[in-house]
Amino acid sequence: MILVGAQALAPKLVQLGFDQAGGVVEAGAFTFTPLDVPAVPVQSVEIEARGTTVRITLDTEMTPDVRYRVSAAGAGAAVFAGFRPPRPAARRFDLWTMLPRHNRRDDVTGDLRRFVACLQEVIDLLLAEIDRFPDLFDLERVPAGFVGRILADLGNPFPFDLDTLGQRRLAAVLVEMYRQKGTAVGIQNAVRFFLGLEVEILAIASTTLRLGESELGVDWTLGPSGRFARYAFSARVTVRLTPAQRRQVRAIVEYLKPAHTHFVDLLEPTPPPSIAHWELGTSQLGETTDLH
Repeated sequence: MILVGAQALAPKLVQLGFDQAGGVVEAGAFTFTPLDVPAVPVQSVEIEARGTTVRITLDTEMTPDVRYRVSAAGAGAAVFAGFRPPRPAARRFDLWTMLPRHNRRDDVTGDLRRFVACLQEVIDLLLAEIDRFPDLFDLERVPAGFVGRILADLGNPFPFDLDTLGQRRLAAVLVEMYRQKGTAVGIQNAVRFFLGLEVEILAIASTTLRLGESELGVDWTLGPSGRFARYAFSARVTVRLTPAQRRQVRAIVEYLKPAHTHFVDLLEPTPPPSIAHWELGTSQLGETTDLH
């Protein structure tokens, strides 16, 4: 097995290519030597083999554009340039050119230039980190580990288990959900977002009592006070819900409803009544079957 090439993929990631698979699998088998100065010495801390390629994670960021030689035990060596993060084309942040001209002219030994080069590397790494900030706020590009933090920063009130794509979608609409809080439209949109269901918000309709005719529990129900009924409502869905869906709908409605209102009931379609059909020679009217 021979090492045929190396390339820096990230400030702390190097990929090596071999002529055949099944090579070195220990991090200590690789040695990195800087060929230019100034340069930061690096060491391998973790490796990942993928067929004929091996990805090596370093202990610290390599110096950009500096040549490094990587040696693999018993497999030869390869030279690669240190990774330089992308930067705006118009950026000019060169510390050496910012120094007064007489200081640069007096640097006959080159010590000042080498010292400034060390500072320049730190500045470049800092600017690269600043350039990455927009990626942490872009919901499409942010790493999966930061999506939950964005939701926490937005005060996500919904304790639902979502995959990464669902979390990204929720982070994109959560502020709009806050704006619609306290409205029927907000409840409908939230239920549609989480469960894909349509829900209808209904005001409580009380039955009319007719003196001398209505019977309690038959055609008339004793309702609440007028003040309670004025702000009471029910939510009706068009399909039967599972216990988990039922809990989610109730949690959404309870959070998004106006504070002074009362969520009375979640209405679901009732299943059709089961009818005991006749079985000749077996069914008995009034016992195992009914006339219908």
